[in-house]
Amino acid sequence: MNIVAIDTSGPAASCAVLIDGEIVQSIAMNRGLTHSETIMPALDACMSAAGLSCDQVDCFATVAGPGSFTGVRIGVCAVKGLAHAWNRPCARIDALEALAMNFAGFDGLACPILDARRGQVYCAAFDMKNGMPVRVLEDAAIDLTEFLASLPKDRRLVFLGDGLRVHAARIRETLTEALIAPANLRQLRADAACLLAEARPEEWMEARKLTPIYLRLPQAERERNQRLAAEAQK
Repeated sequence: MNIVAIDTSGPAASCAVLIDGEIVQSIAMNRGLTHSETIMPALDACMSAAGLSCDQVDCFATVAGPGSFTGVRIGVCAVKGLAHAWNRPCARIDALEALAMNFAGFDGLACPILDARRGQVYCAAFDMKNGMPVRVLEDAAIDLTEFLASLPKDRRLVFLGDGLRVHAARIRETLTEALIAPANLRQLRADAACLLAEARPEEWMEARKLTPIYLRLPQAERERNQRLAAEAQK
């Protein structure tokens, strides 16, 4: 089975190739460059280095969110285009679940947090002791304090994700026993998306059915709704 995956859902972008159960090539970029300009050249280089052509791919996977609205759309549109052009299925990968894969085998809960701005985080919790994510808390876009209060008090916890850049200090103050992932295990990696896609072929879908995972409306739509509500009250 050959799977190609990309992730443009956050500050870092990445792509990876899985061939017959092995990650044979991966590229990660976290230099603040525009994903729409970098991901396709990176994917071409990744596939070329792996010796894989598009007609040999069994499934194209993308991290579909939650995350940056623009970034998520870039990844979803890129994979929809590739899958449609080559008549292949797509795999829709949850960003928080893919992040949790960084702590496969951890005897506690992996708690990925992504910076959702406006004081909120995209968050969830997964039991990772058996190597694959088992969901304990559903994806949510909530205040960090609310998320921390919702976590079990009797489990070991490890936090990871780009939300740590903003919230690591608060987590340490609130949960003194919690682990904070080191820098090399904080970022989402496309190779995790490859493994999740491989493990769940029953969830593959046609390109036309691939949609982003949004936990709240984009800012433009939120502002429009607020404006309409204010006008309605006049």
